[in-house]
Amino acid sequence: MITRLIISTLAVLITSYTLDGVHVDPWWWAVIVAIVLGFINSCIKPIVKFFALPVNILTLGLFTFVINALMVLLCSWLIGPHFAVANFWWALAFSIVLTVVNWLLHLFFPSKK
Repeated sequence: MITRLIISTLAVLITSYTLDGVHVDPWWWAVIVAIVLGFINSCIKPIVKFFALPVNILTLGLFTFVINALMVLLCSWLIGPHFAVANFWWALAFSIVLTVVNWLLHLFFPSKK
């Protein structure tokens, strides 16, 4: 669990330093962002995806990107000034880049089960 938290924190830091419209300040708030995003993605996102299922089917799954961006905006709203996302498009870019970076970090540092 600690390894996943460290990898998620690194992914948040790398992604926030890569994108201009996303800021984590100071850097240790990336741990809080990783925890809050993990909570949102495990508790709130499944409920939202369930209710958005008809739209998601009509868009062939592309509406999932919108849901991911909304979850990032919710995280930004919950954390406040320490995690700032400029607008919806930066949240969308953040969610896509974060997914790719997280996947790459998990390739290099696989979790032991």
